[in-house]
Amino acid sequence: MTTNDDRTAPRVLVVMGDQWRRALLRGALREAGYDAVGARGMREARVVQPALADRGPVRLLVVDQDTLIGANLADLEALRKRHADPGVILLARTTIPPPAGPWTRVLRRPVSVADLVSAVEAFLPLPPELHHAIDAR
Repeated sequence: MTTNDDRTAPRVLVVMGDQWRRALLRGALREAGYDAVGARGMREARVVQPALADRGPVRLLVVDQDTLIGANLADLEALRKRHADPGVILLARTTIPPPAGPWTRVLRRPVSVADLVSAVEAFLPLPPELHHAIDAR
């Protein structure tokens, strides 16, 4: 299996219950050059394989706080361990405080898709040769 190097886009796992918001963010990240994959919740996110041929590893999780309801932080820790401890951006609700957790960054709603992509780019910058739409290859 191939590991990530400068020629493979890093994967970003978007864990978000709302299909349309998840699809919009995935599309924007893929347009920017990231290999973005999505999951509706922690259970579905655990199905994402840590290593796949010709794909980079999951290097960042983008987690909507709503997906943590009904799950516990042990589920998130197990997911992080499975993927070799990637960074975590939490998309937090405005009405309740975010739970304590391993957050690399916390963004509070309302937040635009462009703001989320910028946060990913700040944490996980791409080399110039990977700055192109991933689906255009």
